[in-house]
Amino acid sequence: MFEDTKVAARFSVQDLQRAKAFYAEKLGLEPSEERPGGLLYRCGEGEFVLFESRGAASGEHTQMSWEVKDIEATVEWLRGRGVMFEEYDVPGLRTVNDIAEVRDNEGNLFGKGAWFRDSEGNLLGIGQPMS
Repeated sequence: MFEDTKVAARFSVQDLQRAKAFYAEKLGLEPSEERPGGLLYRCGEGEFVLFESRGAASGEHTQMSWEVKDIEATVEWLRGRGVMFEEYDVPGLRTVNDIAEVRDNEGNLFGKGAWFRDSEGNLLGIGQPMS
């Protein structure tokens, strides 16, 4: 039933204008649509919405991620725009120069990943799958 449907992410933000500035200045994204209390962004075939809410972001897990072809170049570009990356050093996940190797349950390299927070505390990621 859902396999052929379009899917989109929704994120609550406490300050919509602050979030809009972060996504523009740090990620180079402008909203495709602006409505009272919400912003729609389109990236490739996907989309996400930021909506104003008093609720706080969980920030405990990756809430959205972009798949990129060159994670090192993307991380460097984001650093140049002032994005601060999360550092991890836990069993099975360790960042080196802001990038971690991501492995499957058998230990095979699945890809590379890096994570950062937006202005509202949402945990966002970028990933490069290994082919």
